[in-house]
Amino acid sequence: MKKIIILDRDGVINYDSLYYIKNPDELHAIPGSLEAIAELNRAGFQVVVATNQSGIARGFYDEPMLNEIHKKMHHELAAVGGHIDEIFFCPHLPTENCECRKPNPGLLLQIQKKYQINLANVFFIGDKLSDVQAARAVGCKPLLVMTALEKLDVENNQELKGVPWFSDLSEAVKYVITAS
Repeated sequence: MKKIIILDRDGVINYDSLYYIKNPDELHAIPGSLEAIAELNRAGFQVVVATNQSGIARGFYDEPMLNEIHKKMHHELAAVGGHIDEIFFCPHLPTENCECRKPNPGLLLQIQKKYQINLANVFFIGDKLSDVQAARAVGCKPLLVMTALEKLDVENNQELKGVPWFSDLSEAVKYVITAS
């Protein structure tokens, strides 16, 4: 059986920005996140990213620039012995009501189709309520990291009840490896 894990990008792997990550120089890994991905790789996981990238539709950057941003992330990951198998992204504005923009499940359904997996066996690590909503829509196991720009109130938000949460990706990965 394939072991796959899905990660959000901004706020999970790298620091998020209110002004968007528009070029490779603005991509800064959260301490320990790249090493956590390498740990997942060593534990036999295929790592797939599902990320909203509305900066494309907003005209802040284009798809070739997004590829350059991801090339930097891949290079930095390789330097610590890790890799991401594939990145799925939604380039649309929230107002476009597409199926691929989280909290809609389209990106996760694309991953399910491509990898021929049962999402009920897959952890999805995110930093926002929309990540949890997308995961639940397809039966993934949602996990939260508290490295987002906006801190989530996991204690009082009913939609987050029962979702395990961790200080960062490293802590979440320890949980995933132990639970698998």
